[in-house]
Amino acid sequence: MKQEVSSSRESIQDPTLPAICVEAQHRLGRTLRSLYERTVDGEPIPLDQVDLLLRLRHRERELQRQR
Repeated sequence: MKQEVSSSRESIQDPTLPAICVEAQHRLGRTLRSLYERTVDGEPIPLDQVDLLLRLRHRERELQRQR
C-alpha cells in the first residue's frame, strides 16, 4: 500500500502533466474565495487574538510617542 501512495505522489510531481488553464485558475480562485467568505470571514475574532492586537496597538502608540 505504501508503494501505491509513493507512486501516486511521484506522478503528481511529474513535470509532464498539463498545467491548469488560466480560466480554471480564476474559477477555482473565485470558488475558494466564496467558500472562505461564507465560513471563516464571518467568524468573530477570538479573544486571545483581540488581546494581542490591542497590545500591539498599545506598543505601536508608545513607539510613536518616543519619536
